[in-house]
Amino acid sequence: MPFIDVKVIAGVFSPEQKQEVVRRVTDAMVSVAGENLRPVTWCVVQEVPSGEWGIGGQPMTTADVRALAAGAPPG
Repeated sequence: MPFIDVKVIAGVFSPEQKQEVVRRVTDAMVSVAGENLRPVTWCVVQEVPSGEWGIGGQPMTTADVRALAAGAPPG
């Protein structure tokens, strides 16, 4: 049975967006594994506190992710 673990920085995505992630990621897994596995495919969205996630040795915050989503260059 597939178990999908999605981690995001806290405060970036709304509950509705996280539900959409669950639906779409599950659909992607089922497209590979087969429809019969849908009922036993688990998907968990976990929020990591702002600043406790790093990329390239640099902490990422909720504000950093929002800026990236708005088109700001990284860093």
